[in-house]
Amino acid sequence: MANIDKFLDKAYEQHEFADLVKSPVAALEGVSDADAEALQKAFGIKTIGDLATNKYVLWAQAITTLGGGK
Repeated sequence: MANIDKFLDKAYEQHEFADLVKSPVAALEGVSDADAEALQKAFGIKTIGDLATNKYVLWAQAITTLGGGK
């Protein structure tokens, strides 16, 4: 498995990618439980997979790419 430990809370560092997709968004380093709750209320995002495939996130990525990046 690739070393993505710096992107995850310690409790999730040894999880397989397939399991991480189903893990709560709060498993990401820097995302608190309150942040995760706000994402769920605002956009219905519960898991890392939900975040990755959220239409607003995808739209923002497309706009950034087409605009020459950050």
